[in-house]
Amino acid sequence: MRKLLLAATAILAGCGAQPAAKAQLAPVPNAPRLTIVLSIDQMSANLFEAYRPLFTGGLARLSRGTVFRNGFQAHAATETCPGHSTLLTGNSPAHTGIVANAWYDERASRTDKIIYCAEDESRPGTTSLNYKVSPLHLKVPTLGDLLKAASPQSRVVAVAGKDRSAVMMTGRSADQRWYWNRDRFDTDLTGTPARSAALVNQAVGMMIAAPQPGLQPTPECVGKAQVFKLKGTGREVGNRRFTRSGGDSAGFRSSPALDGATLALAAGLIGEMSLGKGPAPDLLAVSLAATDYVGHAYGNGGQEMCLQMLSLDRDLGDFFRRLDNAGIRYAVVMTADHGGPDIPERARANGIADADWVDPKLSAAEVGKALQEELKLPRVEVIGNYSADIEVGPNLSPADRIRAIAAAKRLFARHPQVQAVFSQAEIARLPMPSGPPDKWTLAERVRASFDPDRSGDLIVINRPNIMPVTDTRTYATMHGSPWDYDRRVPIIFWRAGMAAVDRPEAVSTTDIMPTLAGWLGVSLAATRIDGHCLGQIADTVCSR
Repeated sequence: MRKLLLAATAILAGCGAQPAAKAQLAPVPNAPRLTIVLSIDQMSANLFEAYRPLFTGGLARLSRGTVFRNGFQAHAATETCPGHSTLLTGNSPAHTGIVANAWYDERASRTDKIIYCAEDESRPGTTSLNYKVSPLHLKVPTLGDLLKAASPQSRVVAVAGKDRSAVMMTGRSADQRWYWNRDRFDTDLTGTPARSAALVNQAVGMMIAAPQPGLQPTPECVGKAQVFKLKGTGREVGNRRFTRSGGDSAGFRSSPALDGATLALAAGLIGEMSLGKGPAPDLLAVSLAATDYVGHAYGNGGQEMCLQMLSLDRDLGDFFRRLDNAGIRYAVVMTADHGGPDIPERARANGIADADWVDPKLSAAEVGKALQEELKLPRVEVIGNYSADIEVGPNLSPADRIRAIAAAKRLFARHPQVQAVFSQAEIARLPMPSGPPDKWTLAERVRASFDPDRSGDLIVINRPNIMPVTDTRTYATMHGSPWDYDRRVPIIFWRAGMAAVDRPEAVSTTDIMPTLAGWLGVSLAATRIDGHCLGQIADTVCSR
């Protein structure tokens, strides 16, 4: 990371300001010239609070801003794409249209009816796994879209560990958008490629090619190095140090090195484009994905996550110091797209007695077989595993499909691991929730991520602490529930000179966009949003 950032610093130092021009924005005293929206994928509020006393770098700096300890991704569909869609639109997934990372659409013209959230499925030859990256499915504008409309001189840039994160944070008006793609950073945008992306990709390629002996754990991390064997495979987690053999791009992705490379590219683009030094305010969206990949692979309570958290803190410290040295007046908002639970074995060891792995009988294949037997049908297709959106019987006649959906609802509801089952009709009757998100009912959480054209026939909610994973060869954990370990995330606003304040009230990630609109002077008078400007933050002017 630090070698990459040194190269990025050279780019920062070698670029000058853009020619002067006037932006059509409301005047805001001391408005930041560069606003950085930082999403740390799978950074739950619990995880942030657990490591906060150990932070000494960039996360320690952010902790000295205005910290909302009870931020919420308020909806039920706590996945990467829905979560990122809330951050800079001010809207819940019910209005962004991004109800999941992927959904079923029988109207799709191609054979593959699964739709990836950040793709254009009309492109010939694409599938949900081999897709063309696009913001097509995002139904509402982002802050970047509104900023560019009001101030064409402003630049909107994204750098992310996942394509869907970059797309959902920038929408349709990005000047540069880069994201990790297997073994390099890639873009869906045409035009002049970024020189810094080529340099970072070259450096990353060399890092992947070389073996990695592993990170040296601190005493705090050694104290967490207890080994647990995962159910099913017996795979051991808890004491890994991210040792890699040469050419292991998957291992690079699931390590702190991915975040280091992402920040290096972000720093390079700041310098190459003179972000924060132009005639109008600029917006940079950065989504760091390694915490999510580490959490999925190893859980969040072992040495692996400890190494990740402390490495991230150091890397962010280096990143912010480069911006300081470049003389940029910048502001940062940090949050997450969702949280995540720990592995059941370690959760039980820590006193969560009901933590368990999901019953394989709740899988799509097993539910389909049970419905086939009960209804005496040749085959009942079920799409969606273990929880959340379930599509039932798209292969059936309309009459048989109605029967199958009703039978599936009964089957799920009587399973001891299932908390609730909602039909489309039940959720569609509910008004959109309002008020503090920590008080929302289970049904209201589901309503906030419900779209009648994209949500499943049934929304199945497992009981708390049930891990919806059966194959532990790759995944040790999975998020996506409406429970607070997946919903509650930190929301932090930081600017130079801001007084340190910890705020206990419950706020939503949809509140970030209108707050930043006030910082930048972007009018929201003609924009319908779910969030509210957080006027409790010092010197915040809420836009009209």
